Order: sequence, then structure tokens, then C-alpha cells
Amino acid sequence: MALHPNFPESPYEILAPEVRWFPAAEELRSTAYEKLLPPLVAKVREEVRAWRDTGYVGASNTSRALLTWWFETDHLVEQADGTQMQFRYYFAQREAVETVIWLYDVRGARDKYDLLRFDASGAVSANMFDEDWPRFVVKMATGAGKTKVLSLLIAWCYFHKTYESKSNLARNFLLVAPNIIVLDRLRADFDGLRIFFNDPILPDNGHAGQNWRDDFQIALHIQDDVRIVRPTGNIFLTNIHRVYLGEVPEPSLEDDDLREYFLAPFGSKPVGKTNDSGTDLGEIVREIDELAVFNDEAHHIHDPSMAWFQSIQDIHHRLLQKDLRLAIQVDVTATPRHDNGAIFVQTVSDYPLVEAIAQNVVKHPVLPDAASRAKLAEHKSPLITERYADYLQLGIEEWRKCYAEHEKLGKKAVLFVMVDDTKNCDEVGSYLQKMCAELQGAVLVIHTKNNGEISEAGSGKKKDELDLLREQSNQIDSWNSPYKAIVSVLMLKEGWDVRNVTTVVGLRAFAAKSNILPEQTLGRGLRRMYFGSDQRETVAVMGTPAFMDFVETIQNEGVTFERVAMGGAAGRERQDSLVVEVETEAADKDIDALDIALPRLTRRFNREFKDLGELDPASLGNQKLPVKPFTPEQTREIVFKTMLDSEAAVGGIIGAAATYLIFDGFTASTMGASFSQVVFNFQLSPRLIGQGLLLALVVGLLGGLFPALRAARMPIVAGLYG
Repeated sequence: MALHPNFPESPYEILAPEVRWFPAAEELRSTAYEKLLPPLVAKVREEVRAWRDTGYVGASNTSRALLTWWFETDHLVEQADGTQMQFRYYFAQREAVETVIWLYDVRGARDKYDLLRFDASGAVSANMFDEDWPRFVVKMATGAGKTKVLSLLIAWCYFHKTYESKSNLARNFLLVAPNIIVLDRLRADFDGLRIFFNDPILPDNGHAGQNWRDDFQIALHIQDDVRIVRPTGNIFLTNIHRVYLGEVPEPSLEDDDLREYFLAPFGSKPVGKTNDSGTDLGEIVREIDELAVFNDEAHHIHDPSMAWFQSIQDIHHRLLQKDLRLAIQVDVTATPRHDNGAIFVQTVSDYPLVEAIAQNVVKHPVLPDAASRAKLAEHKSPLITERYADYLQLGIEEWRKCYAEHEKLGKKAVLFVMVDDTKNCDEVGSYLQKMCAELQGAVLVIHTKNNGEISEAGSGKKKDELDLLREQSNQIDSWNSPYKAIVSVLMLKEGWDVRNVTTVVGLRAFAAKSNILPEQTLGRGLRRMYFGSDQRETVAVMGTPAFMDFVETIQNEGVTFERVAMGGAAGRERQDSLVVEVETEAADKDIDALDIALPRLTRRFNREFKDLGELDPASLGNQKLPVKPFTPEQTREIVFKTMLDSEAAVGGIIGAAATYLIFDGFTASTMGASFSQVVFNFQLSPRLIGQGLLLALVVGLLGGLFPALRAARMPIVAGLYG
């Protein structure tokens, strides 16, 4: 599964389909290439290459003008120091944009049946697509620039609708993030629309006869900070929870889908109004007449029963009611896979991690070699810092070397430790500060929930403190931040896209139910520190055997790991411990006289477990709490309630009814010795029934009196319901 020998090293060079990576030996390329890639990718990739070679023939004037400006025009971008540098998009970004535009604008793909024409596997069917609107999934490795792809496609969509008279696209955009962490990253690029002006996205006025910059009239609305919503020209940047409807009906057995009913006890469905704002963004986007949806980290939309997918589906249905439809949905993610590992059938473009590493778009992951791993051991201890002391020490040593190297170049190296439980975060954070002087006061501990969000409950912090914590984690790359290490559980498995992580220590294993892929774990350290440089960068990854086994499963995706010696304060050689042995063979030595008494060291504390059956509560000397006495009113209430609760009256009524049905009007006779006959005719009159009921009540009263008096001497709850 190695890369083709002619695979280009430059990320800007056009990649021919003949040299692209695929998950099999090179000898099988001619027979297995199309079958082993995502089903739609092989054919689409070939046809987009041919279309590109023709100069984008068949595309609309707007699409051709934009593609020419973005990818065939030289651009100089001003840097922070005032100098100018040539700007070029990666080919992976170019191919992703070209693919979506070609499918929509040239081939007219509007639904799943149009996409089925490009299936090369022969295994895709219409029932594998859950949507009835055009949806395109772009698979790009972490760090390959998915945000730039989103910005380019948003601009294309806007100008296509503006300049093409028959365009069915939209000038309103719903840009969705799965959580606040991803939202913060998108906000940094889109706030003030800076990405459209800092990157050469908007052509100069006059290019191809259009006033692009003047006509780009868009307002950005972030979360519930919704300003005046115009009919067109809106970008709604939000996390997915704001898109849910404000009112969610209570699930019932009458629903067509009973999953919500039976799963309701395990957690309520999120609603739109998740803060104190009176704005319901979910309702606003459902009232707009034209809309395009762009999802970042879109691997979360893996199940049509999930609220994310259902929200988009509901928006589409609202548009259908107005004889409109959702214009387009574009999803970008590094891992578009279902829980069972199957890739999304809507995937139309693929830039895998193995290619990104080979082209130095991201860091190269480096693992300890066999000799270095052999020196690591898991110790028997209930304390995580004692149990994994070897792994933490190795991480500290590697981070120290990286820190010294990058400090010379003006960058700060960051250590990232991933633990197994939130309760262990604080302990590991304290241990790092105790064992490494450079990390004193420089460890940021973050408690996360199962979905990667920063947890208020786990940290005991208030919302304002959590907002500050999230800001500190995002700014850790800067020298203005005092932090050099982060300890967390999931550590924001996506969206936390700082660039300076050079060392990753994993002290946890991942189960399938965590829905985390190895690329997501490695992704926290893959982003390059030195953008625009061809210098090879690395990220050292180490951890427990279970963690390393999990990370190494990414080799199935073609990624190869370099294994190097790790450890030691300097260099790559880890110094072995000095072993001193006592010489016992010399005749002139008195071993007993040379004996050095060593003190017996005990643990800082010991846990002593005893049999709870031997525990005598009476020996604890706890005082008995006085029982509050009943008032006379409460006593009467208990007595009469107990008496009235008696089943005597009910039994009397049932008995009277049964007697009436059986014996009323019943006739019996006897024959005497003298052949005389006596006839008995039973008649159950109301008077007799009343007497029977009265007798039953008297018996019930007498039978319930003594239990009632006893209940009056018991605690209130026991007396009433015992």
C-alpha cells in the first residue's frame, strides 16, 4: 500500500490519478484501483482531470472566471511584517473545489440518481442515500485546509446565483460546526469576513467583466447574534445545536419512529434556544427562501436518525412547502465514515492522510522504536501517575528536546497528554509540574465531556471560567500564553487545531463505542508549525500499549511511521541506569561490617480494605436523632385513613352483589317424613343488603382500629403508607 514511486512531493503540483494512493499493492492498480477507492471518487477524479485539461469547457461563465482567478492567476499576499509572498492553493484544495463545481455546474448533479452514474464499485444503490437534495462530501486530511475549501465554495455559490440568470444556488449560507471548539476556529477565519479578503477569493473588479468585490454584499451572523436578516446575503455561522427547533414535541407511542420514545429516558433531545437569548436561529433559517448548507467536521452526520441530519431535512421540507428546495449541501471532513467503518457514499473527492504526509502538508508522526518501548513498563498502582510514570517521563524528555529545538526558531513546542478519565486530569497535571521544572505553572488541565466539549461539571468551574479556559487552549501556541502543556481526556478530538503540539502522550485506550478514529487522535498534533516552508516537521507519539495499538491501526490507510530511539536528556540515546554490584568473592572483605542499613520505605498512604460484615454501627457512638411527634390532627388523619383504607366496605359490597346475583329469587324445598313439602323463596331486599354492609363496616372498624393506633406511633411516611 505504498505510494506510487512517481508521487510528487510538492503539494501544489497537479496529481494525476495514475499516481494517487489506493489501499493495495501497486501491481493491482490496473484491476483494483476503482474498486478500493470511495465508490464515486475514481470516475469523478478522472473526468475532473479531463475537464481541467480543456480549460473548464462546459462550465458557466461565472464558474470558469472564478476557477481561472483562483488557480491560474498569480497572487501576492501581504504578510504580517509587511512583506509580500506568493499565494497558491494546495492541489488538494483545488481538486475539491473543482469537483463540486464540475458535478453541479457541468454534469448537473442534483440528487442521488445523478451521483449513481459515477459509481465504480457496482455496490452502491439509491437506498444508501438518505437525502433528496444535492449533497457532496469532501474528504481531506486534517491540516490540509478544509476551511479554505468552504470559503471558496461559498463565494462560488454566491456569485453563481448573482450572475447566472437560471442558477438554482443560493446567497444565504448556513455554516455549521459540531461544537463550540470548531465554531471558535471558524469564527477566527470568518469573523469580519476576513478570509474572503485576506485570501485571493474575491476577484478584482473588472475581472471577466464583473464587479466582484462591489457585488459581494454579505452579512455574517454568529450564533444567536443575528442582526438584520436580509432576503439574501447572509452567512449564519453556528454550532448545530442552534439549528434544532426551539420546541421539540414529547415522544409518544403514536410516533412513526419509536426510537425517541424509548431512548428519551437516557437524555433529552437538544433544543434551539440554548442560551438566554430570545433568538431562535433554527426558526430563522427555516423561514429563508434560498439556502445552502456547509458542514464542517461533517463525519457527525453519519446517521439519518441523528438530530443534525433531521434538522437539515426539516429545512429542506420547509422549502418544499414553498415550492423551493435546499440548493446544495457540502460536507468537509477528514473521516467521513459510519460507525461500522463504511465510507459515506456521497464522498466525491479524497485527499488521504498518507498523501498529505508525503507532501509535507502535515507533520510526520514519529513513534518510539522497539528498544525504547521495551524500557517502558506499567507499574501496579492505583495512582495513574505511578502506573504510567515511565510513559510520562518519556513524554517530558521528548518534549524538552523539541522545546529547545523550536525555541531557537521562535516557536513554542507544546506537550499534549491524553488521560483515561477526567478525575485523573488534575493528578497528571500536578505530576507534570512536580517532575518538570519547566512546566511549573505551565500546565493547562481541561475536563471534557464524552463529546469533546469542555465540561462544567467535571472542572467545577462556572461558564465565564470555562470560556476563559477555552480561549487559553486556543491561544497556547502564542508566547503570550504561559502554558506549555495540556492535559485532557478526549482533548477536543476535533476543532482544537493549534499548530505547536510536538509531543503526544496517550494514557488511554479507545473502544469502538467512543467513535474516535486514529486520524482524529493524531490530528491534534499534525498541523504544521511553519506554514510555507518545505522543512519536514515531526510529532512524537507515545503511550500505553493499548493506545499505541490503536494509533497504529491507521497503517491500514497507508500511513507509515518512522520509529526512532527516544528518551534521554540530550540526543536520541536514553541512558541506562547505573548498576552497582557488591563484590562478595574477595577474602579480605568483611561483608557484615560493610553492610549499610537501608531504611524501610513505605508508601505515602495505604488503602486498607476490611470486611464490611465486621462493621458494628453501634460501636460508632452516633447519637440517635429524635423523631418528630405527630400532632393530634396528624394522629386523627392516620387513624381514619387507615380505617377508611380497610377493605371491609369493598368486601361487603362485593359480597352483597354476589349474593344478590346468586340467591335473589332462588327457590328451595324440603321433603318431610310425612310427605309434607316446605318451600323456601329467597328474596334479597335493600334492607337486608344494608344490614350486611353495616355489619361489614363494623367488622372493618374493629379490624382496622388497632393497626391504626399502631400506625399513629410510627414515622409519618411509614404510618401513612407502610
